[in-house]
Amino acid sequence: MRTWQNVVVLVAVLVAVGCVLHTSLADQGDKKVDNRVFELRIYYANPGKMEALHARFKNHTNKLLEKQGMVLLGFWTDAKQPERMLYYIVAHKSKEAADAGWKAFQADPEWKAARAKSEENGALVEKVDRVWLNPTDYSAIK
Repeated sequence: MRTWQNVVVLVAVLVAVGCVLHTSLADQGDKKVDNRVFELRIYYANPGKMEALHARFKNHTNKLLEKQGMVLLGFWTDAKQPERMLYYIVAHKSKEAADAGWKAFQADPEWKAARAKSEENGALVEKVDRVWLNPTDYSAIK
């Protein structure tokens, strides 16, 4: 169930990521093509849990995702529902690398401990949506 506001936010996020990637890859010249796959993740925080979710990302999750080879491109909150929705984009070398990275992350004892500690007073997240993004041949990330 996606409303037009979610579509607008998604487009804004993608434009922002394109600008960031274009800037970061500009120094490498036009001959370098980025073949990574990108994953947009949308977290729906349970009521009153967004602050704890932010803390878990800042203090634990980010370093554990990076440990698995994931590149975190950015985090955003929803303009209309900042206490409900958190968006972030992860770059992976390939879909296979993403699958392996997520599997290793879920099995990581440090992640399991951080999650258990952060959820002592209830689950932080109601659900997570995932969207796989592949750059086009005319994308600014070349």
